Amino acid sequence: MQPSATPYEERLTAPRTWWLISFLVGVSFALILLPFGTLPLLGGLVGGTAAAAVVASSYGSVRIRVVGDALIAGEAKIPVTALGEAEVLDPEEARAWRTYKADTRAFLLLRAYIPTALKVPVTDPDDPTPYLYLSTREPERLAQALRTARGATA
Repeated sequence: MQPSATPYEERLTAPRTWWLISFLVGVSFALILLPFGTLPLLGGLVGGTAAAAVVASSYGSVRIRVVGDALIAGEAKIPVTALGEAEVLDPEEARAWRTYKADTRAFLLLRAYIPTALKVPVTDPDDPTPYLYLSTREPERLAQALRTARGATA
C-alpha cells in the first residue's frame, strides 16, 4: 500500500514583528558596546541580532501535521483513532480556552500570537489528557484533515 501525501502541515512561525525586535536587540547590544570601539559595536550588532533571531526562529519552528493515521503536534504524536470530533475556536473562544476555561491536564500547543485554535477531545480512556488545544492559523483545514484521516482508518 502506497502512503498518501500529507493532508495537512503547518509551521507556527513567529510574526514579522519578532524579526524587527531581534534587530532591535542587536542594536541594543551594539549601543552597550559602543564605548569599546567600532569593532565591538559591530560584533554586538551582529551577535545580538543573531542570538535574538535564533530564539525567535526556534520558538516559531513548531509544526502541526496530520500524517497517515496520526496527528503530530510539536513533540506529541497521537493516533487519530484516540481523538474525538474537533471544535474550531474563534479568537474569543480560543482566548477563553487558554485562560479561565483551561484544564491543567490538557495538552496545549499554544502560540499567543495566533488568535485561532482547534480543540480536540481525547477519547482514549487510558489517557488522562482531556483534550488537545492547538493554536493554528487554519483551524477548519486542520479539522477537515483530522476527519479525513479518521475516515481513512475506519
